[in-house]
Amino acid sequence: VPYGMILVSGPTGAGKTTTLYASINQLDHIGQNIVTIEDPVEYRFKNINQIQVNARAGITFASGLRSILRLDPDVILVGEIRDAETASIAIQSALTGHLVLSSIHANDAVGVIFRLLDLGVEPYLVSSALIGVVAQRMVRKICPYCARPVDVPLSEHMAYSNETGEERDEFLYGSGCNTCAHTGYLGRTGIFEILCMSDEIRTMVLSSTTTNQLRTQAINRGEDFRVLSQSC
Repeated sequence: VPYGMILVSGPTGAGKTTTLYASINQLDHIGQNIVTIEDPVEYRFKNINQIQVNARAGITFASGLRSILRLDPDVILVGEIRDAETASIAIQSALTGHLVLSSIHANDAVGVIFRLLDLGVEPYLVSSALIGVVAQRMVRKICPYCARPVDVPLSEHMAYSNETGEERDEFLYGSGCNTCAHTGYLGRTGIFEILCMSDEIRTMVLSSTTTNQLRTQAINRGEDFRVLSQSC
């Protein structure tokens, strides 16, 4: 297992905890020593040591993370990075041979980098510790039982193309049926924006880049980076 930090971002209800739990469940299958600090612990794993944040007992994300390091874990899950102290300890943990997984509030993958900088983490630490970012949302799915093609004005075709960089021949909408309770939608699915920290991205973080410059570099570097709107 590599060391470093992987962060998951998104609004409340976007499925961040589900993504983190799926990740540690997969890592548990290969025999890693995994310890978590959470608020709250939403699901109990049989072979994973999970610690509940308890402010009255003095157990915060920061203090719990310090205690976890004494257990010599391979993988650490921090439920959420909320403050500068937790961010600092998590970064140091990632730089000392641990794989650290956590969530943080930011609008997109590139925004996560600037959120860490806003919390006071030095650019060289962000560049060294962060290995990947996942931004995600939950979106409604058009009901497959009543999906119909819809005529879209040329202006909307152009807007879609400008936003996503892709052409689309057909747009669908749900006309409504008994299966979807006449809403036109049935179920939800996740969309993801995944940013891997390349050498170019790391160098830009060190050079006081802007959000737009970093996003443009991620899009243009010829890899599989797709912004959230391209996944809709």
